Amino acid sequence: MQVTIFSAHQYEHPFLLEAAQGRHELHLQLPALSLATASLAQGSQAVAIFANDDASAPVLEALHALGVRYVAVRAAGYDQVDLAAAQRLGLQVANVPEYSPHAIAEHAVALMLALNRQLPRSQSLLHRADFRLDELVGFNLHGKTVGLVGCGHIGAVLARILHGFGCQLLGQDIQPNPELTERYGMRYLPLPELCAAADIISLHAPLMPATHHLLGAEMLARCKPGAMIINTSRGGLLDTRAALAALRAGRLGYLGLDVYEYEKGLYFEDHSQQPPTDSLMTELLAEPNVLITAHQAFLTREALASIAATTIASLDAWAQHHPAEHELTASPVVA
Repeated sequence: MQVTIFSAHQYEHPFLLEAAQGRHELHLQLPALSLATASLAQGSQAVAIFANDDASAPVLEALHALGVRYVAVRAAGYDQVDLAAAQRLGLQVANVPEYSPHAIAEHAVALMLALNRQLPRSQSLLHRADFRLDELVGFNLHGKTVGLVGCGHIGAVLARILHGFGCQLLGQDIQPNPELTERYGMRYLPLPELCAAADIISLHAPLMPATHHLLGAEMLARCKPGAMIINTSRGGLLDTRAALAALRAGRLGYLGLDVYEYEKGLYFEDHSQQPPTDSLMTELLAEPNVLITAHQAFLTREALASIAATTIASLDAWAQHHPAEHELTASPVVA
């Protein structure tokens, strides 16, 4: 098939081309999918999109008018796709539900450890030739209580890692996994109780209307004083302004974000030659106990290879007029 791949950054190209093995003609486009860029898919039967592309109803209608019939999402999350509109238009949509839960889980731990051991502040001091340790006191992960909000593939891997650190595990999920209780002693609690008990809260839930601002001002007020929040899932799970206010008030002690509520149009692009336009991001970066990475938790060689392979497998199935293995419907069951 002819396939237009939107948001195709250089780091992805070799993995996509290797996975395709010439079976499809890939048109690698750097711009994100939007109503303004949909015309780039002219002549393609399929498009492949990423986390911050726009696959809302108007965009899908524009793609359909161009002859596009398939949408491959190169990510696990698919909140950017209007599945009801896709179904109405007869578009088939598939995602990559499990490309490398280890990549995301390990990045979550990296954020925890970097914040816990004051590594960003330490580096800042060292670059000023200040070798004092007075502001760098951290804490052991061993023995701490960590609450995992969302205990699917990624949450399960993170539970195993944190169990190895000697952490006490709490979980919150609409479908509790008894295996995590049996293996790692995880106790499932309602979210308010988890927030009240956890030293660290790590978010791994999907973003949907019911989970938007899952951690808002009311829930943040229930957190343990000095608690750490880590978000490597979707920015909209956390009310960012409320989290910043909680940090400044001393309710939260640390905030680690790989995803950001307002990242669309900001992440994955070079804005270094432009004046700052996101005042909230500027305020967050000024806080010493905030560590932000720009949606890079997935960015490992293993994960990129897996994403490419699964994406191309969906295209292969569609080219043979078969449903893709990970096809999505308007009423999906989300793990």
